[in-house]
Amino acid sequence: MRGRPTRTSGLHKTSAAGLDCATAFQTIALDCIASIKAHHSSACAGDAEAVHQIRVAITRLRAAVAFFAPIVVDAEWLRLKKEIAWLNGPLGAARDSDVVMEYARRKRYRAWADRMVGEQLDQHQTRDHRHLVRSLRSARTQRLVAAIARWIRQGAWLERYRRRKNAETLQSYCMRELNRWHERLVRKGRQLKTLGASRRHRLRIKVKRFRYMLEALTEIVAPDGRGELHHLHKPAKRLQRALGDLRDLKRFAGLANGSPQAENGKRGRKLPPGYRPRKAKLLGAAITAHRDLEHIGVR
Repeated sequence: MRGRPTRTSGLHKTSAAGLDCATAFQTIALDCIASIKAHHSSACAGDAEAVHQIRVAITRLRAAVAFFAPIVVDAEWLRLKKEIAWLNGPLGAARDSDVVMEYARRKRYRAWADRMVGEQLDQHQTRDHRHLVRSLRSARTQRLVAAIARWIRQGAWLERYRRRKNAETLQSYCMRELNRWHERLVRKGRQLKTLGASRRHRLRIKVKRFRYMLEALTEIVAPDGRGELHHLHKPAKRLQRALGDLRDLKRFAGLANGSPQAENGKRGRKLPPGYRPRKAKLLGAAITAHRDLEHIGVR
């Protein structure tokens, strides 16, 4: 369900020699804008993967802003952030509908989904995609994408950064921030087995951003620093996927709650077949990945 983010421009091929933090941020962020534009038409045509890639690009953009926050966050970003949250609403709803529909089509879940949910899934997916298409084609979205690109290239943050004296090197900044993010992930995930849904969701978002920054920085930091990033990527990716699959499974199972079939007391299991062992397996995979991530630090 979750592939690696699609690269859509040559920006990430910029030579690492002489890169500073501002240029590194611009490289990553403009690649995200290129991805949004590249997948726009396909997403409007109902392509589930294109919708996913736009969501990934937005998440990568927000991760980059969070990572370079002391440098780039300004009043304009705070305004843009609110607009991004607006667009993320229909994007998230459409993506969730696509994921749930994919679950419902799997052989092991097909009969259960038909019995418990019936035609609601198709109706919800159609409704969510229509809402998304209206949002993507709106002037508001076009203005938002253009405004983000302008802010990346020539926002007030850039002039502020250029006035700095003795700015920290990119390599030093990245290692320090990755250490900080890594330590936070380790701390927040130590009680993973007993975390509630809300805290587990926040952990998933944090590890997703960590993974995306590892991938982005691997492309732009100096070659002698890339080894510092590769060894963290695998457990971070495994942890994110396990937590994401756990969320998707729970969301799929929750569809039966409040459905006419469930409310009418129709016979049959309310939970999808194999739900509990699958949930336990995914939670175990997440715990193992977190343990591996804890044992591997940023050197």
